[in-house]
Amino acid sequence: MKFKAFLTDNGVNLLEKRILQALDKMGKTCHLYLTKDHAIFLHNLLNGDGIQSIAQFRKEALFEDYRISSQNDDRIAFTIDLSLLHRALRSIVTIYTEFGGSHSCPTLNRLQIKLVKKLPPHSQQPMPFLTFETKGYKSAVIQDVPISKPLSRSDVLELQAALDMAQDLPQTLVQVPDMNQLQNFVDRMKHVGDVLNVSISKSGDLHLQISTTLVTLGAEFRKLKVIGEQAAVPAGDDNLTAQTRSRRAIERGDAMSVQVSVKHFFKSLQCHLAKPDCAFYGIGEQGSCLTLVFQFFIPGTRQTDKSISLHCRLPVLDPGAD
Repeated sequence: MKFKAFLTDNGVNLLEKRILQALDKMGKTCHLYLTKDHAIFLHNLLNGDGIQSIAQFRKEALFEDYRISSQNDDRIAFTIDLSLLHRALRSIVTIYTEFGGSHSCPTLNRLQIKLVKKLPPHSQQPMPFLTFETKGYKSAVIQDVPISKPLSRSDVLELQAALDMAQDLPQTLVQVPDMNQLQNFVDRMKHVGDVLNVSISKSGDLHLQISTTLVTLGAEFRKLKVIGEQAAVPAGDDNLTAQTRSRRAIERGDAMSVQVSVKHFFKSLQCHLAKPDCAFYGIGEQGSCLTLVFQFFIPGTRQTDKSISLHCRLPVLDPGAD
């Protein structure tokens, strides 16, 4: 079982300044799943408890000279502490940038990442590590990040099956116009109650509401961009209240509604730290989950960067209405 590669400058920037700090907000530990073509960070896909998050990268988005081999169809998976990973990467970047990254002297200063087994201090049992190594003009730095024992063949198959299931996207997605506005609203909401009702219509309406015995607080985003199944706005809908509009759309089969934890919803919004260009919400088939999909553009364009994908699935507290 072997893995080694060199992180590109773009890969270093993407992980260190954007992706890892966002993923760390989802949960302290996650699975890192390496295949022949992809590197994938996965939260809660096997235990089914809490938010599921999937950050998937084509190898070219992060690495060069990417090499992997295992008896499990060249697939390797293990759990890793994201805060330790982020800290190690920040530390190694300091020396990596000492002479301008890989551009200044490619033969002397490249940032390598690899799987190794080492004997920790005061231990007689070798342990697995994900190791970063770089050499500057006057110094070299090695950072070891402890990882779990790599998953067995059966566990990797289970992880792959869970990943395949989690890739199914809702039939209707609506684009959130302003993540900061949504985050500020939910930040106020989380002090009111614990359960958030989310309704999404095929005509592009996103309705959020939290209710207690004393107060009802809600927000509506109307006529948003819709991807997937769409429906026309019925005549006279503009004169109705948000609650009535949402209820009628559900009765027509043009909308779905689920209840989720306010804590989960707020946590999912922390993915904005990855600096995505667009965000979309959708409700899974038969109200199975609330899905948040982030889209990244190729720098300097409005074209989707298909080498990067990030989405979250929030568990529902209610089977939902269809």
